[in-house]
Amino acid sequence: MPKNSKVTQREHSSEHVTESVADLLAHEEPVDYKRSVLNVTGETWDKQKDGDEELDAENRPAWNSKLQYILAQIGYSVGLGNVWRFPYLCQKNGGGAYLVPYLVLLVIIGLPLFFLELAVGQRIRRGSIGVWNYICPRLGGIGYASCLVCFFVGLYYNVIIGWSIFYFFKSFQYPLPWSECPIVKNGSVAVVETECERSSATTYFWYREALDISNSISESGGLNWKMTLCLLVAWSLVGLAMIKGIQSSGKVMYFSSLFPYVVLVCFLVRGLLLRGAVDGIMHMFTPKLDKMLDPQVWREAATQVFFALGLGFGGVIAFSSYNKQDNNCQFDATLVSFINFFTSVLATLVVFAVLGFKANIMNEKCVVENAEKILGYLNTNVLSHDLIPPHVNFSHLTAKDYHEMYRVIMTVKEGHFKELGLDACLLEDELDKSVQGTGLAFIAFTEAMTHFPASPFWSVMFFLMLINLGLGSMIGTMSGITTPIIDTFKVRKEVFTVGCCIFAFVVGLIFVQRSGNYFVTMFDDYSATLPLTVVVILENIAVAWIYGTKKFMQELTEMLGFRPYQFYYYTWKYVSPICMAVLMTASIIQLGVSPPGYSAWIREEAAEKFLFYPTWAMAILISLIILASLPLPLVFILRQFHLVSDGSNALSVTYKKGRMMKDISNLEDNDETRFILSKVPSETPSPMPTHRSYLGPGSNSPMEMSSAPNGRYGSGYLLARTPD
Repeated sequence: MPKNSKVTQREHSSEHVTESVADLLAHEEPVDYKRSVLNVTGETWDKQKDGDEELDAENRPAWNSKLQYILAQIGYSVGLGNVWRFPYLCQKNGGGAYLVPYLVLLVIIGLPLFFLELAVGQRIRRGSIGVWNYICPRLGGIGYASCLVCFFVGLYYNVIIGWSIFYFFKSFQYPLPWSECPIVKNGSVAVVETECERSSATTYFWYREALDISNSISESGGLNWKMTLCLLVAWSLVGLAMIKGIQSSGKVMYFSSLFPYVVLVCFLVRGLLLRGAVDGIMHMFTPKLDKMLDPQVWREAATQVFFALGLGFGGVIAFSSYNKQDNNCQFDATLVSFINFFTSVLATLVVFAVLGFKANIMNEKCVVENAEKILGYLNTNVLSHDLIPPHVNFSHLTAKDYHEMYRVIMTVKEGHFKELGLDACLLEDELDKSVQGTGLAFIAFTEAMTHFPASPFWSVMFFLMLINLGLGSMIGTMSGITTPIIDTFKVRKEVFTVGCCIFAFVVGLIFVQRSGNYFVTMFDDYSATLPLTVVVILENIAVAWIYGTKKFMQELTEMLGFRPYQFYYYTWKYVSPICMAVLMTASIIQLGVSPPGYSAWIREEAAEKFLFYPTWAMAILISLIILASLPLPLVFILRQFHLVSDGSNALSVTYKKGRMMKDISNLEDNDETRFILSKVPSETPSPMPTHRSYLGPGSNSPMEMSSAPNGRYGSGYLLARTPD
């Protein structure tokens, strides 16, 4: 080394000898993180490229305010599943008892993994592809798998928004078009449409007027032009919200995130004033404690937690990457997670209040129909008038009087009771009828709204809420595609967004043919569940076990200015990976035990019938799962066997400000490690600059923070001794 070098001068001076790169750099003028990073990619330093990356970092869009960011995360995580999936699971799995496993799993799985995605996005300031390439290049397929799953989910999710748009425009008329069965002419006689008469007005409108559905997935039936037009409107709305980036979509979030809460509160107030609403609420909060011991309940609760927060899609990482480095993402994770939970509870209260009202209406209808049967039996002397209690008045028959009469007839006519065809008309039976997904939104809820005063107003509000919930989630889903692709391949944002929306619309035409609803069911059940579970497990392993929980906690300490709770250390390292592995195993077993199938609407029978997927549909189903998971092993193999470069075979340390460059090529692994970390070859160089290794929970050793500023990133440097 030349005698006039700074290091030599300091060695011959009385000053403290510099022993690490961090100490050496501390004597230099303040530098930006991007210019001082230890480059372990193996690429030579390119001044032009470095300048471009710096400009890209400086020009990266940012949220206008913390409120805008929180609303965006809430709008993304709170979606249609909160309104129709959570209430269904609550009803199916024991009412109030279901809330216990859900809350437990939210705390031990949902919250830690949500915080993990927020933290890596904010720390690295890239989309899902860049983040996982940065943390562990061999697991870089995580980001590509997330993009593929986002694409699959976005394809069918926007179709549901299209359905809501169709119902929204149909709501501007009185009476509502699904309130009565249509009348058709059979020659000179006007009769009620047979399919509608055998089902119900709302069911008929959904399956025949809206979807014009075929009898099976094998019968295409051609395109439904009404739904094709609605799908085009839906993709246009998403494209307009995305085309200007987060500044535009952030402003959209002010409305799309807050409006659903206004509607839910209005529906709750109106619902509680309806007759029978209390019956529905009581049914919801009456716990069936035996259900808490059922493993299936815990599996479904874990799956709902997993999808409710949008884990693994990349949208959480994308939104977080536009944050300031010192943003308190630990608080954000807790806030958004519990807002999501309370939104689900609020939506469940609304649904059960409305379903309680609907159950009372249907129960009264049942009483009237069966009372007419009894009157017929009395007039034909099938039943004796002595069986009817004297206080019963058929012109004002109550449910209580009917049940008393029913019990008497059942006791006396025990041997021939079934032949009478009388129903018990129990309110509990109506409340126990589980309705989920499209059946809840487009059949049960629409039927209840036909009995509301000013029903068109409530219908407009309800479907506008669904559109807003869908758009909020779609913006996050599309960000999970556009942000990593734009970050990685530097394509033009506007061109890529428009192209992506057009391509998705064309591919999405499969969902708006007459058999399209069956494809929506297929994609909803199988395109995301298993691949996303694998993606999130690998995310957890990449950070907690490959990169290192201690190292990651140390960097969060530097980024946030305080040490995250020890709770996250243990959940990231042990609890969450184990729980996710159990969930994945249970999902695979469930796939094997229950052969894939779907509920088809049979026009001639005017009823649903469960059918198994044909061979070609099974091939599509399996292809979806394989295609979504394919980037994981593919990228690993390519980088493991050096078929594509990940920078693992060379190392260059570049210090631009001090004009110091040390290139080391063709070194043995131990030599590389020794250069960076002195004589501790067991530790792997961190791609993120750090100080001392975090000693884990309970460590009494104070953190050694560098006083040298690092621009806007506020991170320190890796303690690295120079070679002897």
